[in-house]
Amino acid sequence: YLLDKSDKYDSRDVERLQQDDKWVENYLIWRHDVVDDTLKMIDESFQWRKEYTVNDLTESVLPKWLFENGSLFLHGYDKEGYKLFWFRVKHHTRDPKQQLEKKKLVAFWLEHYAKRDHGKPLTVVFDMAETGISHIDLDFVRFIVNCFTDYYPNFLTKIVIFEMPWIMNAAFKIVKGWLGPDAISMLKFTNKNDVQEYISGEYLPPHMGGTDSFKYSYPPLVDDDFQTPLCENGPITSEDEHESKEEIDADTKETEEPNEEQNLNQKKMNSIEQISKSEETDKAEIKQKNAKKALTTFKGPLLHISPAEELHFGSKETGEKKCLIVLTNVTKNIVAFKVRTTAPEKYRVKPSNSSCEPGTSLDIIVSLHGGFAASLQDRFLIMAAEMDQSSGAGVPELTQFWKEVPRTKVMEHRLRCHVVESSKPSSLTLKENTFSIPAKTNEDLHIQLTRLLQINKRLQEQIDRCLWFQQLSVVLSLLSVTVVAFCFYLAYIQRS
Repeated sequence: YLLDKSDKYDSRDVERLQQDDKWVENYLIWRHDVVDDTLKMIDESFQWRKEYTVNDLTESVLPKWLFENGSLFLHGYDKEGYKLFWFRVKHHTRDPKQQLEKKKLVAFWLEHYAKRDHGKPLTVVFDMAETGISHIDLDFVRFIVNCFTDYYPNFLTKIVIFEMPWIMNAAFKIVKGWLGPDAISMLKFTNKNDVQEYISGEYLPPHMGGTDSFKYSYPPLVDDDFQTPLCENGPITSEDEHESKEEIDADTKETEEPNEEQNLNQKKMNSIEQISKSEETDKAEIKQKNAKKALTTFKGPLLHISPAEELHFGSKETGEKKCLIVLTNVTKNIVAFKVRTTAPEKYRVKPSNSSCEPGTSLDIIVSLHGGFAASLQDRFLIMAAEMDQSSGAGVPELTQFWKEVPRTKVMEHRLRCHVVESSKPSSLTLKENTFSIPAKTNEDLHIQLTRLLQINKRLQEQIDRCLWFQQLSVVLSLLSVTVVAFCFYLAYIQRS
C-alpha cells in the first residue's frame, strides 16, 4: 500500500501508525482481526484524512458561523463515562454549497477529541426534537456514519436517537442499510421516558427531561466543561483541618494566660505542623497502595504524569477516598501547573495551583469529600507551562502568568476516574491477597468481550462447516449404497 499510494497519504499518519500500537489495535478490533480488511480500512481512512486535511483542521481554518450554529459539539458524559457528541438536528439545514465545510467540522471535532483523550470512544446523540422534513439530510448523516464505520476505528459506543419523528422512519431505514450488524446493535431509539437509561439527567437538557442548564455559545470553544481551578484547601474544610480547629478551641478554653496572642500563634503553628504531618502520612499510605499497582506514566514535553490515564477511587464499600498524582518536571525551567475538575464540589486537590522546579517531582493529593462518591463521569485536567527563571513562583506571579501565557504553550493532560468496586461476595469472605488480579477498565473489558465474541463466531463457523460435511458425507454414503444395491440388482436380473 505504501509503495503504490504513498502520495495519497499524509506522512504524519504513516509515522503514527508505525509508532502507535493502540491505533493499530483499534483498526484490528473494528475489523475482527481480519488483516486484509484492516489494511483496506487503513488505506481508505488515510486517503480520506489527507483529502480532508484532518491533521491541519483548526478553528482558524473553518468559518466562524459553523461553530456559532451549535449543531455539533461535545458536552457531558453517558452513564458509562463516555463523552457525548451532540448533533442538534433542528439547527442543521440542507445546503449543498456548505456541505464540505460542515463535514470538515465533524472531522475537526472527532480529531480534536481523539487526540485529546487518546482515542477513548464516543457516544453520539442525535437530538431530533422539533425536526421535520426540511432537516433531513441523508448525505450528511451518511458521512457521520462513515466516519465511525470507516475512518475512526473502535471509536463508537452507541448512537442515541432522541424523539425521531414518525415521518423520518423511511429515511432511517435507508440509514440502517449503510450500517453493518455491529453498528445496528448500537442504535438506541429513545424518548423522554427512557433516555435516562443511557444518559443521566445531569447531562440532559430540560426538553429531554434532564436538569443540565448548559446552553451552547461560541466563543470560546466548547470543551470538557472543566470548572475554575480548585482552591488550595478545596471548597469544604477537610477532616484534618476540622480536627485541628477543634483542638485549638479546646486549648483556648482550658488555658487563659495573659499573652493570648502568643498562645494563639503557637497553637496555629502546632495545628499547621499536625496538618503537614497528616499529609505526609497520607502520601506515604497512598504511595504504598500505588506501589502494589503497576502505574503507567504519561510522558509529556514538560511534565511526566503518573498515573497516565485513571485515578482509582474506592466505592462506598471499599472506602478509599484519596489518590496521588506525581508530577515530574523534565525541563530545565520552572513549570507552573494547575488542576481543574468537572466536579469541584466533590474533590479537594493540594496543591492545585503551584510550580515544579527543574528535574524534581511533586506529589498532588486528590481527596474525595465525605458524603460524595466518585463517578466515571468525573474528569481532571492538568495544565502546565514553562516559566522564565527570572519570574517568581508566588501566588500573585502565578495568577499573572496564567493570564498572559499563550494557549499554544500550555500542555494539557486529562485523567478520568475509575471506581474500584469491592470484589468480596456477601456470602463468602475471601482474603485480600488471595488473588492479585489488576483492575480492569471498561475499555479493557470491552476489548476482551469483543475478542471472545470473535472467537465464538469462528468456532460457530467451524461447527457449521463440520455439520455441513457430515451431512454431505451421509448423503454420499446413502447414494453409494443405493448405487451398489442397484448394480447387484441388475447383475441378478441378467443371471436370471
